[in-house]
Amino acid sequence: MKELIDKIRAEGIALNEEVLKVDSFINHQVDTVLMDRIGETFAEHFKNHGITKVLTVESSGIAPAVFAAKHMGLDLVVLKKSTSKILGGEVYQSTVSSFTKGTRYELTLAKKFISPEDRVLFIDDFLANGQAAMGFVQLMEKAGAKIGGIGILIEKSFQSGRKMLDDLGLDVYSLARIRKMNEGMITFES
Repeated sequence: MKELIDKIRAEGIALNEEVLKVDSFINHQVDTVLMDRIGETFAEHFKNHGITKVLTVESSGIAPAVFAAKHMGLDLVVLKKSTSKILGGEVYQSTVSSFTKGTRYELTLAKKFISPEDRVLFIDDFLANGQAAMGFVQLMEKAGAKIGGIGILIEKSFQSGRKMLDDLGLDVYSLARIRKMNEGMITFES
């Protein structure tokens, strides 16, 4: 997606060969006009996939997922990174390792927000090693829900996440694919 790639070129900061800082438009400050276009783009790509719900992980995936859900006329379900006392134990959980933060967390989904009749679209900001996406896949297996697709804003195609999802036969649609990064340098896939 040209608008996203242009924004990454203008404001994204490659700190090293693995970390890309995009907090000026995705997750600390949000460019709502860009997120609306991203939502439109995901809605168009997945319009014939029979999607019934959009899911994301708190917090960086929320902005693009909200706009995707809005353009699809669907509800958004936010997967939590910790268990809340108000969920009362009626949850599905999967352990995920966060590459960026160097921590592990319990990806949590309240059972009342998913059913075996659902066909879901997962939206996330990054695809690198695929841990969040694989946690999502495990949750959908536990819930018996179908995966209609995975929408990614920025894919680091030099890392292993895409291959894991492709090997599962999932439709992964990435808007910006980075082939290589280094401090101050970002190279996109053609």
